[in-house]
Amino acid sequence: MNSTRGAPTGALRQEFVELTEDVSGSPLWNPDLAPTSLASRTWSTYHIAALWIGMSVVITTYTLASGLMQQGMNWWQALATILLGNAIVLIPMILNAHAGTKYGVSFPVLCRAAFGVKGANVPAVLRAIVACGWFGIQTWIGALALEALLIAAWPAWANVAGSIWISFAVFWLGQVAIVVRGLEGIKLLEAWSAPLLIGGGLLLLWWAIANGGGLAHILSESPKLQRGSTPFWTLFPAALTANVGYWATLSLNIPDFTRYAKSQRSQALGQALGLPATMTAFAFLGVAVTSATIVIFGEAVWDPVVLIARIGSPVVVICGALVILAAQITTNMAANVVSPANDFSSLAPKRISYVTGGLITAALGIVMMPWKLYADASAYIFTWLIGYSSLMGAIGGVLIADYWILRKQELSLPDLFALRGRYTYSNGVNPKAMIALALAILPVVPGFVRAATTPGGVVPDPNFFDTIYTYAWFVTFGLSAGIYLLLMPRAGGASASRRS
Repeated sequence: MNSTRGAPTGALRQEFVELTEDVSGSPLWNPDLAPTSLASRTWSTYHIAALWIGMSVVITTYTLASGLMQQGMNWWQALATILLGNAIVLIPMILNAHAGTKYGVSFPVLCRAAFGVKGANVPAVLRAIVACGWFGIQTWIGALALEALLIAAWPAWANVAGSIWISFAVFWLGQVAIVVRGLEGIKLLEAWSAPLLIGGGLLLLWWAIANGGGLAHILSESPKLQRGSTPFWTLFPAALTANVGYWATLSLNIPDFTRYAKSQRSQALGQALGLPATMTAFAFLGVAVTSATIVIFGEAVWDPVVLIARIGSPVVVICGALVILAAQITTNMAANVVSPANDFSSLAPKRISYVTGGLITAALGIVMMPWKLYADASAYIFTWLIGYSSLMGAIGGVLIADYWILRKQELSLPDLFALRGRYTYSNGVNPKAMIALALAILPVVPGFVRAATTPGGVVPDPNFFDTIYTYAWFVTFGLSAGIYLLLMPRAGGASASRRS
């Protein structure tokens, strides 16, 4: 039975649902996938906002505007695109977060309602693979920062054969140690590090303004950062899609965090305060500081790791590198470990725990060769970000259509862990959700193939399919939601294959 133990008011009864039936004997259950109890839902607005600050203040955000400016955007066009993209992705973020807060369920468990108790493994694995790629990218960037720190503290380190790979291994192992500590350690890490990351960013901006002749002067140098000449409105659709795609992964697995939220208000307000403003502000910091490097050094230095190494004394380098290391770790632990750890655990709940899933993520992050994924800024945006956004959009369309339109926010918690129940469909798989997923992705495949085989990811003479690909997330989200609702009957869809 679903209950609201400890809920004194009708409003709270609608906001929280707690599982009181014992389903621990189900092969679909383990302690990490179990719905959170009311007592464990302790994350406040600050914790949710701090989570987003910790994930947003990272080198990939700092350099996000650079890829757009290299194609031809000016600084304010790049920032406006980033702000709009994050405002758009905030909508599915809050919508998917609702189920986590109300029912205490994680992303792979929520997927069972739409895709079936076994079919849910398909979207879970797709999401997990993307997270593994991101884990590797952030680990590689963290290794570069660690390399700079070690060279500053011990110059002879630069002469050590394979030093970057040693740094990569050390940084990777440090994160694995945190993975073993579990999710509560991530909550404390994010809450502690958010003020540190904001402070470090503001110090870097102060240095740029003080040494670059003022904010207005350094921004006047920003046109020198533009390397391409693509017209804004030609570039805008793909750039917007890429910025939506940046957090398209988190827009799916946000229940992994909001299952611990105190209230719907906490999760919605915390995300609204922590995501769009932080992403845009930190991207602006990257533009401003890089513009200042033109004045100070006579050349643009986009990479903050390289910049810190050029600023001055070993003390400055070490302190700066430590802030960057903190930024990489907080982002990786929250954005790129929690979800795939749960996703891999859902494949075999009785054999794969959250920690084991996290270790699988860390291992696959190496296999995906992140040094190649991050090697080209343009390809990174126009192939990696847009490409995987098509997968995330298709999954998100099904989930939101199912939960908000078909089921009207009503789920059966016991049946999410039942092999024979409401979400069994056909042998545990909802074929209609799978059809919607596949058909939604199909139109963007030709454009992805062309982008992936074009240096820099920008196709010079785009055809119809290339144009569709530039809107990948929007196309697949809309198609999957529409096809799913057409295939699923409104009256019977929410209660199909009722528990026997």
